Amino acid sequence: MKGIFINKWSVIGVAVFCSVLWGSAFPVLKVSYEELQMAPDDVIAKIVFAGMRFLLAGLLVLAFLLVINPKKIKITRRQLLVLFVLGIVQTALQYFFFYNGLAKVSGMQGSILASSETFFTVILAHYYYKNDRLNWKKTVGMLAGFTGIVVANWGQELQFIFRWDGEGFMILAAITSAIAMILAKELAAGIHPFAVTGWQLCLGAILMLLIGVPQMSAGAIVFTPLGWGLLVYSALLSAIAFALWYSLLKYNHAGEISMYKFIVPVAGTVLSSIFIPGENLNIFIFVAIAMVAVGIIAVNYKGKNIAYAKKVQ
Repeated sequence: MKGIFINKWSVIGVAVFCSVLWGSAFPVLKVSYEELQMAPDDVIAKIVFAGMRFLLAGLLVLAFLLVINPKKIKITRRQLLVLFVLGIVQTALQYFFFYNGLAKVSGMQGSILASSETFFTVILAHYYYKNDRLNWKKTVGMLAGFTGIVVANWGQELQFIFRWDGEGFMILAAITSAIAMILAKELAAGIHPFAVTGWQLCLGAILMLLIGVPQMSAGAIVFTPLGWGLLVYSALLSAIAFALWYSLLKYNHAGEISMYKFIVPVAGTVLSSIFIPGENLNIFIFVAIAMVAVGIIAVNYKGKNIAYAKKVQ
């Protein structure tokens, strides 16, 4: 398994796969809100739904780990504290800010602000790790990826205003996600990646449910067979994506693999055009895909001299 997460091409494949999975969450959540009859401004219902999703995702990962390697599921008290902090930051705080902020901003602003997570991760990694410094390749990659996100959303309403509970929350969601990535790589180094995923998802989800359930009004969520199916799928995508992503973090530089998260909003846009009526592909989406691809190639480009030197060595 370790070879999958250190080989260059398999790392690229896993990172892209995780990003596409996270991108599929956008249309799934849009359909889920409508199917479950959740009011657009009902933040508590969304928090409860997210808590259910991540609790199920965490239990699925822990159950899988229990089957393949039961010993790795055990954690010490110190590790429990680390995972609880990670659960608060990565699951509870990030998605609290994300769901609240997304309700107040336009689609274009949401995609652009969400993609700022990559910038924060690269910057944090630059100052925290000596072997993960910001260089010209990462700079080109970030600029190309960010340009792709803007192009993908071209034509949507873009308002140059700032609201603390809108744009501010989206930025805080990006910052908490970037911090969580560094925390997961640094503090959870001695824990199996699947254990990190399962425990942090469960702990963060329980906190969300403890906050949301007592405040939720009757009939805020109406489950249907399709609604349950969407919940199970969203839990599965979170379980698989987070488990694989934490495995990548264990063996790779956070600043480099974070570049692949530029794929998330673009994949979300493409998948939304496929599954949601009224949302169609256009030339801007294809240009955005090309720009994101340029960014990823720039980050992974080694150059002839470096490649030759490694070959000789």
